[in-house]
Amino acid sequence: MLDSKTFKLSDIDKGSRIYFIGIGGISMNGLAKLAKAAGFAVGGSDNHPGERTEELAREGITIYNSQTASNIDDFKPDYLVKTAAILPHNEEVRRANESGLQIFDRAEFLGAFTRTYPQVINVSGTHGKTTTTSMTSLMLIDSGLDPTVHLGADLDIFGGTVKTGSPDLLVSEACEFNRSFLNFSSTTAIITNIDHDHVDCYPTIQDVIDVFAKFIELIDDNGNLVVSGHDINIAKSVSQARERFNELGRSFPNVIACALDGETCEVTGAKADIIASDIEFVEGHPNFNIIYKGEDIGRVALRIPGSHNISNALNAAAAALLNGATPEAVINALNSFNGADGRYTIKGKYKGCDVVVDYAHHPTAARATIEAASNMPHGDILVVFQPLTFNRTKLLFEDYVTSLLPCRKILFAEIFSDREINTHEISSKDISDEINRRGGDSEFFEDREELKARIDELIKPGDIILILGPEDIRTLGDELCPKP
Repeated sequence: MLDSKTFKLSDIDKGSRIYFIGIGGISMNGLAKLAKAAGFAVGGSDNHPGERTEELAREGITIYNSQTASNIDDFKPDYLVKTAAILPHNEEVRRANESGLQIFDRAEFLGAFTRTYPQVINVSGTHGKTTTTSMTSLMLIDSGLDPTVHLGADLDIFGGTVKTGSPDLLVSEACEFNRSFLNFSSTTAIITNIDHDHVDCYPTIQDVIDVFAKFIELIDDNGNLVVSGHDINIAKSVSQARERFNELGRSFPNVIACALDGETCEVTGAKADIIASDIEFVEGHPNFNIIYKGEDIGRVALRIPGSHNISNALNAAAAALLNGATPEAVINALNSFNGADGRYTIKGKYKGCDVVVDYAHHPTAARATIEAASNMPHGDILVVFQPLTFNRTKLLFEDYVTSLLPCRKILFAEIFSDREINTHEISSKDISDEINRRGGDSEFFEDREELKARIDELIKPGDIILILGPEDIRTLGDELCPKP
């Protein structure tokens, strides 16, 4: 048996058969592609087949559209990979156990990739991982490098969630959910921000700070740590990790702090290494100069809105420059970046309104995305919101209310969760009612068709319909703006 915390891809014989349960998922379909590119025979199952599984089948990956024990008998895998959502009583898991197969969690298998590549940039943080990973990757590509990339969303230039490239350089998202990123090794790690999220894993913000400190400990000796310098929670994680490095007699990673001009750098207590200066907004899009270690490397005119994307751009620029990108490529990549799927994605026009979808399901992310929309040319903004998971909604209830209260009008769909039972008896209606009690204007809809009908009643040409939350509600954008 391989050690799930230390094995590399080279420890698995070429041609080995690897089976993915839930292969159509955002991360799993990308891992399946990377595994096939690495020389393994790949198959997998998904109870909800769709475009992603069809694409995998076209690439020669064996797909099963149900999860039954006979799939394991048919494919005869050497190893099995599953997500945290796959429970022990799953038929395929049970048959794999009966057959003595080694089973890896998704994060453990991705961890093997991070230990295989000599240069690894892991992008972590509560918010902004996908955007920052995308920006970093494009900067490296524009510099003539050929990174392998693992993303948590589709990127048009990749035609999916991954790019297979050089065996020397990997860029990957590193998610803290279920402590997944503690399986990953980094030569460069980015922390975009630290907020209280995944409350089913982390009851308090201190728990989140603690786990990020452990993530820092996994950076290679002589590695790099890129951080948003203004974030006080990152400063606490860095301080804790530094104490641990001292106890172990290890040299602490090279810290590169990013900040907006005039911000206090909480992490280092000194001037930030990379700064955004002369910031202005042109029709909601940030324009700014990047100052890297005292040198102005160029002016950026982002095509994606929101002040939070300035920080994402700085983090990406720092990591890319540390790993061989040229200043010219950094500026060119940022000026051409149109965003990753589901991150302020404009789906099209519906009855004269811009329809925008965004994964912003956390109160902090929702606030940032609403602010970004408010700086765009618009009439009114109609927010359609769906919280993600019952635990998060219960524990962050007050944050949801205060984040969404300023909205001129908000329509709620019911909470979405595919991994919990609603033991809290919490509903989106509770948030909606509290917003109205405090003087806001909110409505709750159990029925999707009724929600769509209410959108029709409220909008006028020139408005923005801003649809926020998990994929379950973001598909409403496709219904309003179907592909030709």
